[in-house]
Amino acid sequence: MDSSNYQYLPLTPGFFSILVVIFLIMLVLVQLDLLRLAYIRLGISPGMALVLLAASLIGSYFNVPVAQIPGHRVVTPEVIEFFGMQYQVPVLMQRPGTMIAVNIGGAAIPIAMSLYLLVRYELWAKGLVGVAIVATIMHWLATPVPGLGVAVPVIWPVIVTTIVAVVLARDRAAPLAYVAGSLGTLIGADLLNLSNIGALGAPIASIGGAGTFDGIFLTGIAAVLLAGFFGPPARPPGPWTA
Repeated sequence: MDSSNYQYLPLTPGFFSILVVIFLIMLVLVQLDLLRLAYIRLGISPGMALVLLAASLIGSYFNVPVAQIPGHRVVTPEVIEFFGMQYQVPVLMQRPGTMIAVNIGGAAIPIAMSLYLLVRYELWAKGLVGVAIVATIMHWLATPVPGLGVAVPVIWPVIVTTIVAVVLARDRAAPLAYVAGSLGTLIGADLLNLSNIGALGAPIASIGGAGTFDGIFLTGIAAVLLAGFFGPPARPPGPWTA
């Protein structure tokens, strides 16, 4: 497969634009100082948070291939619809098999941010429990979609993660929500289903990409909102809090 086929939006332009609008709303709220305390409670500065959100949106276009698994050659439609969302996938696979890739905006950036929050707030035990619970539920909710891979309904990662975070650590609900939602969705929906990908005829199965990116991105937004309600007292500035 040509290398350019690894670069594509995880959603159709119309649905992706909804996430862009959400980002712009967050930008306005930060500029009005309405979310400043929430971001500080989350453990990062508002400016860095916006950089991360923007990087997630931009990075969602880029997939880094890491492995190939056996499968069937298929010609897939350019757009696949699941649970009201429309996902964009490469049209043609030039050789048999499914390429496994890592999405920069939906996997690499959330993983890095999650590790930072785990260290900063020492959430190792509760983080492990939260990730395990979310991963289990996401694995149960994950649906094999022919031509796409595995997908989860966009709103469920947000709902499940919010409940788990508030129950496990009310005073640390925001960072725990980001960690459990991001890692739990990646593990439960994507990684635990890798063995089933080959039979779906998807040209590319992107970890954190089409099928799960929207849920992971919205989980990050939910973590910020949780910080406004249940956030811990602001801590001294860390390396990402300027």
